[in-house]
Amino acid sequence: MRQKPQSTEKSAVNCVNLASFSGSNGYSNSIRINFSMNDLQRQFIRALECNQEAFGISLSTEKVFNMTKYFELVQKHNNLLHLVAPSPPEVFAVRHVLESIFAEKFLPENARFADIGTGAGLPAIPCLIARKDTRGFLIESKAKKASFLREVLTECRLENRAEILDRQFEELEKPDIDFVTCRALDKFVEKLPKILKWSKGCGLLLFGGTNLGENLEKRSVKFERKLIPHSEQRFLFVAEN
Repeated sequence: MRQKPQSTEKSAVNCVNLASFSGSNGYSNSIRINFSMNDLQRQFIRALECNQEAFGISLSTEKVFNMTKYFELVQKHNNLLHLVAPSPPEVFAVRHVLESIFAEKFLPENARFADIGTGAGLPAIPCLIARKDTRGFLIESKAKKASFLREVLTECRLENRAEILDRQFEELEKPDIDFVTCRALDKFVEKLPKILKWSKGCGLLLFGGTNLGENLEKRSVKFERKLIPHSEQRFLFVAEN
């Protein structure tokens, strides 16, 4: 029998465990929210539950609920705003949400961070939902995407811990922050020198491939490279600046 070619990425685990989300009164007895799930939401929740352990994450029912609201908002606006590449719910859960939350373990208690070129709110929104002690500044210069992010903050009840800065990061005075995060920024490597200059004195949590690591080395930036679970090519670079 002819074997199927193996992907360069590790496959996410598939399983079913939706017991905590059954019933007409919401996700659980402790969260009285009327929420009727559709198939896409079930697939998204299933993927979170089945793959979170691989990322060293354990999300409460309330946090999964808010992640699902975020997922629904992205789906609602994605055709118009092109927030992320179209993908099944399982891929969004793993590649976008869980990968983003992977960064929060490197944020100290009560951390304040700025997310440059946040776009759909990644990694900022999942990190803010996962960690109630954090505060974030989401930097997004495109007006329609900034408007979308404000809607997310309201719907996910994050407006008291996050602020949208709707300008290019180079045009902004750096807020009072401890860390700078960045994921999938256009022309990332090209903008790296400006990011390093702007974020001087802060820790860095940067998502990228080997090319990003090589450019950090060229600029004598000290960093640790963390392989992202379910991946062989994507890394989180934890750097000092």
